[in-house]
Amino acid sequence: PPAEKGMTAGWYAGGAVPGEPGPAVLIGHNDTRFGKAVFHDLHKIAEGAEITVVDGAGTAKHFTVTGKETVAKGAFPTEKVYGATGDRALRLITCDGDFDADGHPVDNLIVYAKLS
Repeated sequence: PPAEKGMTAGWYAGGAVPGEPGPAVLIGHNDTRFGKAVFHDLHKIAEGAEITVVDGAGTAKHFTVTGKETVAKGAFPTEKVYGATGDRALRLITCDGDFDADGHPVDNLIVYAKLS
């Protein structure tokens, strides 16, 4: 999402709809030039925590965190994030880590969850 919509997460439309088979991928900022953003505290989430995703119709889907990892953007685990899964999965992705010379974070934080 654009920086001015920092409190909005974007859904990767090429993936699953949250709650359907496969990985649903939501991407959001942790900070923008406007301040804290939607995934600002994502690094605090623990395995076993519950995540609720509400669709445009107001239907809630509940997921349980199964793990998280910080990876260098150059070593992003594309298949692990976007590849087929045997369950109804959720991936939350945000920037993380130190900044490069251009002021961009060098890592991504990825949270993995499955439908509860």
